[in-house]
Amino acid sequence: MATERARGADGRFVASAVPAIRKRKKRVRLTPRQREAAGEGKLDKHWRTYFLQALAETSNVKASAKAAGVGTSRAYKARREDPEFAAQWHAALLEGYDHLEMEALGYLRAADPKRKFDIASAIRLLTMHRETAAAERARAAEADDGSVLEAIDAVIEQVRERRAAHAQPIGEAAALIGAETGDGAL
Repeated sequence: MATERARGADGRFVASAVPAIRKRKKRVRLTPRQREAAGEGKLDKHWRTYFLQALAETSNVKASAKAAGVGTSRAYKARREDPEFAAQWHAALLEGYDHLEMEALGYLRAADPKRKFDIASAIRLLTMHRETAAAERARAAEADDGSVLEAIDAVIEQVRERRAAHAQPIGEAAALIGAETGDGAL
């Protein structure tokens, strides 16, 4: 990894932990004609954040794109071209499914006659997307498991290094004792 160089206290150049070159994300660019056809005006640079927040609230791509001030085609194009945005998209949908489950559960536990809630449609939607939500949860858990395993491997490596560092003085001491007694053994 390339690092940035800076002057240390003695005036010499030293490498710092800050990366010197940061890879820029690929931006999704639409031509003015494409933006006009999609009904987009001037683009807000934070549209992805607004889109993902609305997607988590509504689980509706068209409504989320409208809330973010972009066309649905831009959102889908960004998802195709940016794997990180695609992962965030899936996470937002999973959050939306969780919200819908909690809303349906809340309605079933304490139905408010003043509030309309189509519980049958909510259950059908949750049933249709159960596998998608389960796969996303499994993917997130697998990522968590991977980081846990990496941390365990790092601890094991540290223990091995400490053990090797401590074994060396013990071996030297045994050799000295053996040399003094003349038999070469403990």
